[in-house]
Amino acid sequence: MGARTGKEYIEGLKAAKNNVWIHGERVEDVTTHPALKNVVQSMAQLMDMQHEKPDEMLYTSPSSGEKVGLSFIAPKTKEDLVKRSNMFTEWARHTGGMMGRTPDYLNTSVMAFGTAEKFFAETDPMFGENVRKYYEYCRENDVTLTHTLIHPQVNRSKMQHEQKDPGISAHIVEKNKDGIVVNGARLLATQGGITDEIVVFPSTLNKASSDDDPYAMAFAIPNNTKGLKFVCRESFDVGRNQWDHPLSSRFEESDAIVIFDNVFVPWERVFVAGSSEICNRTYVETNAMVHMTHQVIAKNTAKTEFVLGVILSMIDAIGIERFQHVKEKASEVMIILETMRSHLFRAEQNASLDKYGNMTPDFAPLNAARNWYPKVYQRMVEIVRILGASGLMGTPTQDDFNSEEIGEFVHRYTQGGQIDGYEKVQLFRLAWDISLSSFGGRQALYEYYFFGDPIRMSNVYYDVYQKEPYKEMVKSFLDRVKPTTAQNVNV
Repeated sequence: MGARTGKEYIEGLKAAKNNVWIHGERVEDVTTHPALKNVVQSMAQLMDMQHEKPDEMLYTSPSSGEKVGLSFIAPKTKEDLVKRSNMFTEWARHTGGMMGRTPDYLNTSVMAFGTAEKFFAETDPMFGENVRKYYEYCRENDVTLTHTLIHPQVNRSKMQHEQKDPGISAHIVEKNKDGIVVNGARLLATQGGITDEIVVFPSTLNKASSDDDPYAMAFAIPNNTKGLKFVCRESFDVGRNQWDHPLSSRFEESDAIVIFDNVFVPWERVFVAGSSEICNRTYVETNAMVHMTHQVIAKNTAKTEFVLGVILSMIDAIGIERFQHVKEKASEVMIILETMRSHLFRAEQNASLDKYGNMTPDFAPLNAARNWYPKVYQRMVEIVRILGASGLMGTPTQDDFNSEEIGEFVHRYTQGGQIDGYEKVQLFRLAWDISLSSFGGRQALYEYYFFGDPIRMSNVYYDVYQKEPYKEMVKSFLDRVKPTTAQNVNV
């Protein structure tokens, strides 16, 4: 099949009839439901972009010869890596970086797993073959994926087998000659209802002991598998037009609790079955974390570009450039952008081949960026609020501008120093959707916890950081300071 069009993506969702629930009701068609139809259209646009820009977004499959999505590539050179990064950026700029789970994110992890079949084969050669074939299947059919990593938030001080009800978290309840049966729940499948399949992965951060082996699994199944249910949170797309809600009306991805009601998974779709030891090593030893983070930093760089553009446009619109505190705040975001670009550049230029033959970015700058960005994004949004001030509240709707009775007044009294009222309010509604709307609040929370709790991440960062060279530098410096006789005299 090769890379799909937006139309083919939508037709696939219609035919699948995924088991999706919102507000206690089963969704009949995710492509037309008010809470999901707009983001489905945005996803379709991304799929179409692949065909509009084939040189930038597609490559030739090594197995079929078809043109497939560049995000699936197993990079062999630095040129491959940079080209893939440019593809990430193309999609991210289309959404202003406001869609965190565009298909390229999981495509990179499936690639890393699929080319690391030797790792998954450690417990059984079958698992290595399974994961390789699944990567090829996704690549050749342009499968869109959601995923789930974490257990329900019940009692974080206990392991899963220690919970009051250990059956809450998704776990293997049966193994038979045909496959495994999984029961329980997982969090938090972004785009769960509007993708083709779900991959169940171990956590990127939380480690498990052998007592939790029943919960230690990795597999992939279609989203319409019997017994699989997606319970979506309340939508932040409130049904307004794109002028009034420029982001939430297009990029509201939805997040879902995933319920496995005795779901059968055939062996050919299983990659790990009851091995905490394998799950604990998965992301590091396959380099999936590195490739996923590469996509995230490219996306967040584009997101920073977008937020900076909004800030600069607001400054121009109301003529506040002459104020020192305004320039200082805008400069903060400029510095964040240039730092992100530097991290990305260094990661790509210092890339090297891993043991699986993949050109893999240098993780050190990517790791620094993924630990830093969750915190500085909160500051970026704060700067939007500070500079927007009352303009974020004085935002009539498009209907107000179109009103025969009050439209003339609204146009006049909402104008800026360099911009008319209609354009100014449209700009400030965009800033509001970034910084104050329910969509904007979700974006801030999403970025803060993207890879897990930032405090725990920083602790892991500290633990694995190569600290000895820097301590040795100080020791060497002090050793060069030779005490003189005068310095040794007691005064």
